[in-house]
Amino acid sequence: MNAFDPAFMSEVERIRESGLVGSSGRLRELFDFLASRGPQAEPASQIEIAETVVGQAAAEPDDATARVYVHRLRKRLEQFYESAGPGAGRLVLPAGIYALRFEAEKAGAAHVRRTDGRLRVVLAPLILLLAVIGAFFGGRAFSGAGVAAPVNAIWRPFIQSERPTVVIVGDYYIFGKFNPNRPEVDRMERDFAINSKTDLARAQEANPRRYGDTQDMGLSYLPVSSAYALRALMPVISQARQPVTIMPASQVDSDVLRNRNVIYVGLISGMGMIQDVNFTDSNFAVGDSYDELVDMISGRRFTSGEALALPTAQYYDDYGYIARFEQPGGALIGIVAGERDTGLRGVAPLSVSTTLPENVKQLASSGKPFEALYEITGQQGTDLGAKLVEVRPRP
Repeated sequence: MNAFDPAFMSEVERIRESGLVGSSGRLRELFDFLASRGPQAEPASQIEIAETVVGQAAAEPDDATARVYVHRLRKRLEQFYESAGPGAGRLVLPAGIYALRFEAEKAGAAHVRRTDGRLRVVLAPLILLLAVIGAFFGGRAFSGAGVAAPVNAIWRPFIQSERPTVVIVGDYYIFGKFNPNRPEVDRMERDFAINSKTDLARAQEANPRRYGDTQDMGLSYLPVSSAYALRALMPVISQARQPVTIMPASQVDSDVLRNRNVIYVGLISGMGMIQDVNFTDSNFAVGDSYDELVDMISGRRFTSGEALALPTAQYYDDYGYIARFEQPGGALIGIVAGERDTGLRGVAPLSVSTTLPENVKQLASSGKPFEALYEITGQQGTDLGAKLVEVRPRP
């Protein structure tokens, strides 16, 4: 096999045409860079990727930016092949190796699609939640009527800004799957690779075997913890000089991010486009699942224990994440996120507290970009206590 092996090149074109890595941007540039080296090339170094793809001419030997983009590309490829049907083979980015490899499909091998409780959802009560919060998703504006809540150093720049603010709530897009022999929808599904009707349309075109019998239902759902988080934040955010609107993450596009300040509230798994915006220049990366954050400096992994311990009376740790930074165009970005519901419920009130930890207060007051990670102790979904694990300036 050489760099121009037909099977390898065919799969490269399949990935490009699927829209998985976009038509432009750093992720597409990384994919094209690795693909151009061929399936037998020596692995690229972090410095090569940082300099060639990211444009960091003075990259350090252990530059975290390259790892973040490689990790993100690896996850995108895994998501694609989890939903794609059997083919001639697949492209992989082996762990610890910065090179694309081609794995031929083994004869007679069964295609296995990984699922878990959050990838496929058929929960009617969540649809009822949509009716309750539907008014908010029409772009409803909030006013600062009533007694003003105190504003701490994290949110003061948003309140004083002359830009309007959009609060983006992490939701989960649901599409319908119908039986060709019956006109009605058979069930509804949640797939982390499909986060909007545009994603679904691309998937239908790229993989008709898997998505040919699906259709957009105009539905999404919110974790209940988002309501608790909004209740904590909105009395503060609504005091902004300019209008504040709210919308779901599944409806966000690049135009939303261009001229407005953005505050994301929700689970890490629901960030959608905001995930790339936040973790491109971060000390953390999303781990092997959305229940895990990896400290790119120390290598330490922070994994939520909520999923396994929730049905029992056992105590567990979840994690909440806060960040604030500024985009090149001047827009402010704020993040209040949890790995799971306990983390989000616990970290939201901490983000608006007037008694911030001194190191968080100093960074927030300095105006510099920063991020903080909290460990939230939980029991059966209730947040019982919190501990600041890490706070740092963003790269």
